[in-house]
Amino acid sequence: MVMDNNDILIRLRYALDIKNTDMVKIFNLGGIEASKEEVLKMLIKSKDSYYDEAGNDDPEEEENIKVDNYTLESFLNGLIVFKRGKQETKPGQPERPAITIKNNGSVNNVLLKKLKIALSLTSEDMIEILDDAGVVISKGELGALLRKEGHKNYKACGDRYARNFLKGLALSYRE
Repeated sequence: MVMDNNDILIRLRYALDIKNTDMVKIFNLGGIEASKEEVLKMLIKSKDSYYDEAGNDDPEEEENIKVDNYTLESFLNGLIVFKRGKQETKPGQPERPAITIKNNGSVNNVLLKKLKIALSLTSEDMIEILDDAGVVISKGELGALLRKEGHKNYKACGDRYARNFLKGLALSYRE
């Protein structure tokens, strides 16, 4: 099953036990004005395209707000500010960080990178979190997932790693 951005947001909220009011605050810190109602609609799992093809018109389907890459990355940027505080902008530095999710293939890589920053995790912490979820990964493999897209050692992060990382986060944060 493929994870979409709504699924990532739902799993992240659960893993870090983020309250609705904090979700709104995090979106605002990331530069997106979102009401509590809009956030709740983003936290509704999107239906698989299978249902659409079957012709089932579910009235709840319209209640869902699809989270695009820009919205997800803005939330992750807001999470960094929420967890670590606002960083002073240096002269010549843009006010807001550039959006680094280039395509749907890089969503999971950016997710891991931004969570590492937001939660002040070391590579060892990340390996341990994945290990808690039953995934064994070497420091080199993790490094490849955290590289910038286009780097010669960059490796795309599959849904399996991202899903298990969020699962491991839930195990360590919700104890």
